Amino acid sequence: MRPSYAEVERALLSRWPETRLEPSLDRIAALCELIGDPQRAYRVVQLTGTNGKTSTSRMIDALLRALDLRTGRFTSPHLQSMTERISLDGSPVGEEAFVDAFADIAAYAQIVDEAQPHRLSFFEMLVAMAYAAFADAPVDVAVVEVGMGGAWDATSVADADVAVLTPIAVDHRRYLGDTPEDIAHEKAGITKPGSRVVLAQQEPGVLDVIGRRAAEVGAPMAREGVDFGVAARLAAVGGQQLDLQGLSGLYEDVFLPLHGVHQARNAALALAAVESLLGGRELDGEIVRQAFASVTSPGRLEVVRRSPTVLLDAAHNPHGIAACLAAVAEEFSFSPLIVVTAVMADKDVDEIVAALDGVAAHLVCTQNSSDRCLPAAELGEIAADLLGEDRVTVVARLDDALERGIALAEALEGFEDAIGSGGVLVTGSVVTVGEARTLLLGGGAA
Repeated sequence: MRPSYAEVERALLSRWPETRLEPSLDRIAALCELIGDPQRAYRVVQLTGTNGKTSTSRMIDALLRALDLRTGRFTSPHLQSMTERISLDGSPVGEEAFVDAFADIAAYAQIVDEAQPHRLSFFEMLVAMAYAAFADAPVDVAVVEVGMGGAWDATSVADADVAVLTPIAVDHRRYLGDTPEDIAHEKAGITKPGSRVVLAQQEPGVLDVIGRRAAEVGAPMAREGVDFGVAARLAAVGGQQLDLQGLSGLYEDVFLPLHGVHQARNAALALAAVESLLGGRELDGEIVRQAFASVTSPGRLEVVRRSPTVLLDAAHNPHGIAACLAAVAEEFSFSPLIVVTAVMADKDVDEIVAALDGVAAHLVCTQNSSDRCLPAAELGEIAADLLGEDRVTVVARLDDALERGIALAEALEGFEDAIGSGGVLVTGSVVTVGEARTLLLGGGAA
């Protein structure tokens, strides 16, 4: 009997959580072999890094589709619906297709479960489902975002034609290491013999690690700031106007409907990745402009309400929060800025809150539905110590916290330095932003 979507969700969530990293590809390799190694049926662009993977993958996807190539995209984590993780031709598969993908591999997964010391994880199942769905479509190119790390991430059962490394900083400290260099060792593992490496600007130590790995496997490397980059950038209504220096040419007057210099750099990275995949040839400028103009990235400095403006941004580590706040300061004129946040307990909470000091006029501390989330009261205590009790409110329920944040931005009472209109930023984790998006907009992310 065919399961329902809810039953598939429950079956997947009953497995190992995706936050658990076990350094082995044995289970996913065994499953992929049983289903015919679908990951070998198309070219693969794989992305790793600390921040920027999802936005960059969406830009790569848009460029490839503009070039009349059929695409599959695997993303993690999802904002609102598990179906978002598997996209075909730029759109998430529907619930029926998601159930079909699960049904196609379920019997084979049971064989692997019985043969291995540990059952397949939640994430491994999703990777196999995506790779099988891409082969069935069939797609020309799969754009694949790692879940965590690189070398031992389940997505790495595929060999990347192009390995894209976004900026690397400290995150998932408990799983990946305490320094950017430690983390880079794991993330550099997506580089395989036959890969081309496209590299965002990195700290010198990180660059050394990645460069050594590329040399070991004989992978040519293109570097932001040396081989490609943002040549010019101006803020524009609804986004920014860019000149992008690609590997093979200059692409002028590119409108990107996303905010922040980090998104401009993501665009340069995406462009270089596509050029690399196509052998370094220059792309048609008009096609590039059309592709970037169509890009969306839900939950990444996304405006979901006006009067007052409410922004959602899925930043979940100090590096991401800093980039988010820089973009807000540049692109918007909020006075005061009210931040509604809930963060995971395993994150660098003190550093995240400290990054908000001097930017947030008031912090509304709340919590999301994940059992990994730091309780609102504990977050509030940390925030009060760093920002002062008068700048912190604790509201346990996210829906109530959103109402409180919006009310503070509308009223302007108690903010003596307010000189304009208030705004609300919801940030701190992907789960927080996904749940806030559902509360404010309903439906699922595109």
